[in-house]
Amino acid sequence: MQDLKALSEAVIRGDAKAAREITEQALASGVDPLALVNEHMVPAMSEVGRRYECNEYFVPELLISARAMKASLELVRPLLTASGHPPMARVAIGTVKGDLHDIGKNLVAAMLEGGGFEVIDLGVNVSPDQFVAAVREKNAQIVAMSALLTTTMPSMKTTIEALRTAGVRQQVKVIIGGAPISQRYADEIGADGFSENAPGAVTLARQCLAPA
Repeated sequence: MQDLKALSEAVIRGDAKAAREITEQALASGVDPLALVNEHMVPAMSEVGRRYECNEYFVPELLISARAMKASLELVRPLLTASGHPPMARVAIGTVKGDLHDIGKNLVAAMLEGGGFEVIDLGVNVSPDQFVAAVREKNAQIVAMSALLTTTMPSMKTTIEALRTAGVRQQVKVIIGGAPISQRYADEIGADGFSENAPGAVTLARQCLAPA
C-alpha cells in the first residue's frame, strides 16, 4: 500500500508535481477521495498554517503549499462531487468594489480550499450586488471580503447592508480581512468575524459553522 504520508509532506513542502502524482496513484489504487482530503490534505494545510503562525513559514511558503494542495484537489474534487460528498461549506470571496489588490484574497481562497471549503472566487473590484448574487445563485454560506485600501473599507459595510436589503443576511456569515481591517471595524459594520491572516481565516470560517 502506498505511504500517503508522502502526500502530506508534498503539500507541506509545496511540491505540486509530487502531490499530484501521489494523488493520481492513490486514486488509481482505490483510495477513498474523501479520506485523501480529510486525512492527508487538510492536516497538511493545518500544519502549514501552524508553521506560518510560528514564523517558520512566510507568505511565499504558504502560496507554494496552497498551489500543491490545489494540484491534488483538481483530481479529487470531481470524484467527491460525483459521489455526493459535499464540501464543508461554500464561501464567496472577493476584494471589495474599488480595490484591485488580490494577493491576500488569493491566499485566503487557497487556504480555505485547502481546509475543505468550496470557494467561489469573485475576483477583485466586487460590487455588493455580485456578493448578493453569489449568495442567491450559488448558495454561498459564507461571504469573505478583503480590502487593502482604507478608502475601500466602506464597501464592506455597503455590502452587508445590501445583503440585508436583499433578505439574505441571516443565511450567511460575513468575514472580513485586509491590512487596514480590525476586529473593532468588523464589530462596527456588523460582520461576523475578522482575521488578520489566511490561516486565521480558515479557523474563523470553521467557527462560523459551529452551532450557536
